[in-house]
Amino acid sequence: MSPYVLFLLFTIILQVKALRSPIEIENFTRTLINGFTPSNSPTPLPIEPPNSPSSSPLVPALFVLGDSSVDCGTNNYLGTFAHADLLPYGRDFDTHIPTGRFSNGRIPVDYLALRLGLPFVPAFLAQAGGVQDMIHGVNYASAGAGIIFSSGSELGQHISLTQQMQQVADTFQQFTINLGEAAATDLISKSVFYLSIGSNDYIHYYLRNVSRVQTLYLPWSFNQLLVTTVKQELKNLYNANVRRMVVMGLAPIGCAPHYLWQYNSKNGECVKEINDMVMEFNFAMRYMVQQLGQELPNLSITFCDVYEASMDIMRKREQYGFEVTTDACCGFGPYNGWILCLSPEMACTNASNHLWWDQFHPTDAVNSILADNVWSAQHMNMCYPLNLRDMVKPNGEQPDAE
Repeated sequence: MSPYVLFLLFTIILQVKALRSPIEIENFTRTLINGFTPSNSPTPLPIEPPNSPSSSPLVPALFVLGDSSVDCGTNNYLGTFAHADLLPYGRDFDTHIPTGRFSNGRIPVDYLALRLGLPFVPAFLAQAGGVQDMIHGVNYASAGAGIIFSSGSELGQHISLTQQMQQVADTFQQFTINLGEAAATDLISKSVFYLSIGSNDYIHYYLRNVSRVQTLYLPWSFNQLLVTTVKQELKNLYNANVRRMVVMGLAPIGCAPHYLWQYNSKNGECVKEINDMVMEFNFAMRYMVQQLGQELPNLSITFCDVYEASMDIMRKREQYGFEVTTDACCGFGPYNGWILCLSPEMACTNASNHLWWDQFHPTDAVNSILADNVWSAQHMNMCYPLNLRDMVKPNGEQPDAE
């Protein structure tokens, strides 16, 4: 480790030694990072790997809404603490440079885009606004975003779910103006819409008791608030002619290295009270998705349980090829969950044998497994009632047996 990094870590330790509150530590670290990369400085456009759509893609386009689990560079253009535009983020990506993805490599929607015969989906804010830039899909996801508008606000700028929905409406309007109403409706109805959001409503809102939310809502009632909000947004998409939706559940947040550190986990045991909330949320989301599928004509919608799939990886880590399921590859402190990933020299050598990349986000290896499951239940069935491959099969083909 270089003298610079040693000095950096020593400085951090001196400053945060007396701090225990995650907010205090995060605020200090935000100030530190902003000293290196001013949040109001424009970030160069990330370079994507050269790829082009298949001559016969399975769907016209893939549209992505969500948070840092699927952000491909939105936050590069925002004044925010939540950004992944510096190494070691992206070190194992196709271009080996950071693009804004919160991983060492690809995120799940990258793998799914290729499965669908599409290029990697670009961030909405990275586009010039022309229809040709968006014809194969757009990624609206923003790190820090939540279902609740104010979730993650202490991180700085982000595009909330409500704002992402407005961007979707703007995109659809451009399609209608440039392609005509019939062609726009055909493109939208045949495309896949992928939603992955909700973690920040716990990490940066409920668990921090923002606005005394814990006195207003018990965990179950808070879950119901979130699910009801998502249900309305899905209905809004349906009313805009969207007919194919993939709704992702939450990962086991209570197993994230940050909470293993914060709750003084013994032997890497997950934080039960946090995971209980996640499981309740996923249960309610799955039921809601099932209801929508029954209520709305011609809607093909599925719910994918990330918690269930992630726990399967933890239980069978050797079978999946993982050696480390508690410590982040990049970070500092117990479980590498105390201080976030700041420098390439803070990262492990081989991320592929780690479940967690940083305090909260999985590695490329995990993202690949999750994408395989969403696509075809390759490792386990995590999507209900059907996987994505069955959803996009041409009419007349029978879905695979579950």
